[in-house]
Amino acid sequence: MTVSRELFINGKEVAASAGHTAEVISPYTSVPYATVAAAGTEDVTAAVDAAQAAFGEWSVLSPFAKRTIFTKAAALLDERAEQAAELMAGEIGATRGWAQFNVSLGANIFREAAAAMTAPRGDVLAAEQEGVLGLSLREPMGVVAAFAPWNAPIILGARAVAAPLAAGNTVVLKPSESAPLSCGLFIADVLRDAGLPAGVLNVVTNDPAYAAPIAETLIADPRVRAVNFTGSTDVGRIIGTLAAKHLKPAVLELGGKNSVIVLDDADIDYAVSAAVFGAFANSGQICMSADRILVHESVADEFTRKFADAVAGLPTGSPDEPHTVIGPLVNHAAVQKISWLIMDAVDRGATVAAGGGVPQGNVHPATVLTGVPKDAVLYYSEAFGPVCTVDTFTTDEQAAAMANDTENGLTAGILTENTARALRLMRQLRTGIVHINDQTVADEPNAPFGGFRNSGYGRFGGRWGIEAFTNTRWVTMATVHTVFPG
Repeated sequence: MTVSRELFINGKEVAASAGHTAEVISPYTSVPYATVAAAGTEDVTAAVDAAQAAFGEWSVLSPFAKRTIFTKAAALLDERAEQAAELMAGEIGATRGWAQFNVSLGANIFREAAAAMTAPRGDVLAAEQEGVLGLSLREPMGVVAAFAPWNAPIILGARAVAAPLAAGNTVVLKPSESAPLSCGLFIADVLRDAGLPAGVLNVVTNDPAYAAPIAETLIADPRVRAVNFTGSTDVGRIIGTLAAKHLKPAVLELGGKNSVIVLDDADIDYAVSAAVFGAFANSGQICMSADRILVHESVADEFTRKFADAVAGLPTGSPDEPHTVIGPLVNHAAVQKISWLIMDAVDRGATVAAGGGVPQGNVHPATVLTGVPKDAVLYYSEAFGPVCTVDTFTTDEQAAAMANDTENGLTAGILTENTARALRLMRQLRTGIVHINDQTVADEPNAPFGGFRNSGYGRFGGRWGIEAFTNTRWVTMATVHTVFPG
């Protein structure tokens, strides 16, 4: 029996005005898992109407009252972990471990938002004029348009709304068409049940074929004052261009082409374990996934042998099995893309060290390639699937140059037992995030998360997320009458 949901506008579930619906197909069973309302542009306008109407009261509500709501939402999310896991398995084929991580981090995102609501905002400024007090204040912007992707739906659905709401804004959320329940409506349910007032968060689901006009209508609405988007670089360019056209700030967290660098003094067994996780968690469908493992040539043979053996042994198959690591990709198009990237690389001279082979439905074997030439599409393209490459270097400077040989700049990992050496190498890497003696996949709700170059701009997390969704105002108070010239 399929799940059926409507739009979420002004605290109520409402059908799309034209009566249209869209199906969500389970990537593992290939049968319909859910049916959701497919919004039209008039529904987007209704959602913005509700958000705008709610902004006045929400923006001035006591921060302690807001904090209570978000603290309760965190507890509710933890309580509903099983429901979240079922939704993620049905919509995107997520494994049990990935769902558990999503719930844990999603709940902590709400807790960090709760803490931010009562944290100090602003500064007392030195004023040139005697008897004047200067202030820098941060205030909410208005309605925020939020776009959440499917691959980490609880985490990224929570992140899409938490900081904007904590800053005092209201939100219209457009979740991914592949996971409208887990990265949209489920998040709204949790916040509603925690006491979030009607209209503060609204969710519009849609048919994939109608995504462009939905996004354009939402961003172009003059009452929408800021945009946040997490997703692919290609779509991010479109969203960023629309926001710029309407002079609206945007936070864009986009794709990555991330490297794990294994230095010659690394603990090889630890490095293998770290690289396997970094490359193949959630079947490689993470913006932070390690597409490239760069290994010092003196330890490359040992590392590659052990790494390939570990990857070949990863449990693969149904997301319902508790130990599955490599589950189905989100759809058949994603499987075809990975197969084509591997075939293209091999045709151009790459060697399959592990995996390859024929997919089983939407489950593609975890694959390791060596000797991938620069003219292979995979060399520069984000894979976003269960495939990574291994390459070698001779000096730290060469490792940095290889890691930087990409248009992206999201994250990197450096594996070494010498932290001083790692810090020197870190300074050469052009990424928004670096993890020393660790791999590339990590997220904490109080840390500044984001990249630069084609990986986007702006930061989520902690005070940086609050700053991204507030206006800074300069206010002065004269404690004595000013003497004006003339």
